[in-house]
Amino acid sequence: MVASSHRISRRSDFTRTLKSGVRVNTRDLVIHLLALSVDPVATDTRRIEVAGFGGPWLGLIVSKSVGNAVTRHAVARRLRAAFRQCLAQFPSTEVLVVIRARREASSASSVELADQLAEALTHRRFRRSLPHRDLHGAPGTAGISELQVAP
Repeated sequence: MVASSHRISRRSDFTRTLKSGVRVNTRDLVIHLLALSVDPVATDTRRIEVAGFGGPWLGLIVSKSVGNAVTRHAVARRLRAAFRQCLAQFPSTEVLVVIRARREASSASSVELADQLAEALTHRRFRRSLPHRDLHGAPGTAGISELQVAP
């Protein structure tokens, strides 16, 4: 499971990720990713504190088209488990991720969803939007043209 402190719960975070983030489509999922700028004088200290514990923030969109309430909750649990399996693939902790489940996700297993998420995270558009890191895992120097950062 993903800790509740690492879940996106504010509408503004969902909206910002959906509008400004990078989108990749898979068979059962639509994944949006947004790299956040790290500003030490930011007014939202929750972001800095959570990032200190490690891990990106996850938001799920599982609509009624996926199925009834029992099916939607099962899909959400599978998506959280899939996300947890893919945490090591995120090079930056300052990332908002929103996963929208399509109708077909109700019949997909956790392994299939994890494979689709892992495949999407290796997509070229996602890699270009994340801050570059050097071989030792320290933040590298990415040019503004190579990095899509939220305001």
